[in-house]
Amino acid sequence: MALQIENEYGAVIIQDEVLAKIAGMAATRCYGVVGMTTRKGKSGLASLLMGDSITKGVEISTENERITIDLHLMVEYGVNISVICNSIINNVKYSIESMSGFKVGKIRVHVEAARVD
Repeated sequence: MALQIENEYGAVIIQDEVLAKIAGMAATRCYGVVGMTTRKGKSGLASLLMGDSITKGVEISTENERITIDLHLMVEYGVNISVICNSIINNVKYSIESMSGFKVGKIRVHVEAARVD
């Protein structure tokens, strides 16, 4: 479902795919994040490497002009997951709200895997 802003000059429609790209890029810029992945059980590591991996692990839903974001990602082994998740939540929330003008209602971070070197 897309978000829409209307004024006397017309309307601006923001598709969920755009919000997913913003959220994915903001999340992958955080220290310790290896990349986005699909939900557990859905093609695993292969999904991290194929196609547009920035949006594969992002699920967007909107209700009453509030955005709910689910992020599925892989982290580096040995990092503090709690600290990384807080950083991801803050970065994604700031990016979405500043670029779209809409409020983020909820962000859920799902750590699906840890990469071991």
